[in-house]
Amino acid sequence: MDKKAYQRIGGIELEIKVIKPQDQAYGEFDDGKIVEQKPIGFSGEGSLINRLGPLFYWAWGHSQGPAGIGLHPHQGFEIITYVLKGKTYHRDTLGTESFVGEGGAQLMQTGSGVSHAEALKEPSETFQIWFEPHLSQAIKSTPTYLQYNSEDFSVTDKKGVMIKTILGNDSPMKIVTDAGMWDIRIPKGTVYTHNLSQNRTLAGLAIRGDGAFSLDTNEPTRFAHKDFVAVQSGRGEEVAIQALDKDLRIFLIEVPTEVDYPLYRKPR
Repeated sequence: MDKKAYQRIGGIELEIKVIKPQDQAYGEFDDGKIVEQKPIGFSGEGSLINRLGPLFYWAWGHSQGPAGIGLHPHQGFEIITYVLKGKTYHRDTLGTESFVGEGGAQLMQTGSGVSHAEALKEPSETFQIWFEPHLSQAIKSTPTYLQYNSEDFSVTDKKGVMIKTILGNDSPMKIVTDAGMWDIRIPKGTVYTHNLSQNRTLAGLAIRGDGAFSLDTNEPTRFAHKDFVAVQSGRGEEVAIQALDKDLRIFLIEVPTEVDYPLYRKPR
């Protein structure tokens, strides 16, 4: 971990963690045709963080050409695949066959159980993100699959900062787990402010460019391309994110720091 900074505001200690790529997990599929950097991985994969509240898993996958992952099962979790570049193919035991293009997303609420297969039809870049609802309730529900195109999501221009809302507010994609998700592009030298509510955690992955996080008037905490940043707040605060030497694209996820239901304990 490159940096662990604490900033005290009004008697509340706020924590900013910057996790470098070497402290994240790594994985691959299809004989290395798909490689993954995992800010939040499974046990034994080497990631410094193995969950943030109900944010259970986060993989950033890349392929240089066609590749695939065969049919495999899931149960209980809510799984989002977000396509940063290229096109993905999905089929499952619900009878679904679909393609999702750049900027689009697919949602599996895996409920009582579903198996699916994935394929990348061209050079691609994707996120796969798992959220954990109350599993003892979720596994009683019928599994579902939903697909969204890029234009289904709203994009807001906030003084030159482009904010695409994937989860939360007016997003058409709804999940049971309490979570928000945004794909944000910040021009060089510009500051974007995110309102972080009380007892919430904000996680960010720098997809393009470098930047800095700051809280109140304290010294900014710098991060670089591919770094994973987590901010935890004991009370509501404004988190400022600045693009430094070039334009910054950062993917943000906000979740409760703690939930009022038992969470699955990943094996060691």
